[in-house]
Amino acid sequence: MTPLPDVLDACCGSRMFWFNREDPRVLYCDVRRETLTIDVGTPGTVGRKPAVIAPDLLADVTRLPMPDASFWHVIFDPPHVFNPGNSNIAKRYGKLPQEWRLFFESAFAECFRVLKPGGTLIFKWADVSVKLADVLPLAPHPPLYGHRTGKKAGTHWVAFLKPPQ
Repeated sequence: MTPLPDVLDACCGSRMFWFNREDPRVLYCDVRRETLTIDVGTPGTVGRKPAVIAPDLLADVTRLPMPDASFWHVIFDPPHVFNPGNSNIAKRYGKLPQEWRLFFESAFAECFRVLKPGGTLIFKWADVSVKLADVLPLAPHPPLYGHRTGKKAGTHWVAFLKPPQ
């Protein structure tokens, strides 16, 4: 069996924030595989390249197929909105399930399960449909620190550390 890389991106989407979208140190996972048309002829979309969602592994973040304690670093960037319609937001990022509390409890539990003791989890969240303060208590461990970018519906980057066993 091929050893797993040190890093898991549990909801990679089109890998938008990665400096190297093919970094061999990362296992890119997502629940979908598709190429999305972004140029729909409107002024804001003309000439935009398709968004390619091509995970290394098709996997649901609430049921990851890896053994316990597989990764030193996990990135968790889930969908942020409930009903984005057929917008580019929906295409690129997916839709947050209506049962969002159960989704986050399961997803955080899985991310921590596959994280090695002493490993880090980075959670990326935008305050669009659900406030960060309502999501963080659903994680099994408290966050270390975070940073907000933007103003109204800011994006938050939150760091967690899995306690040593």
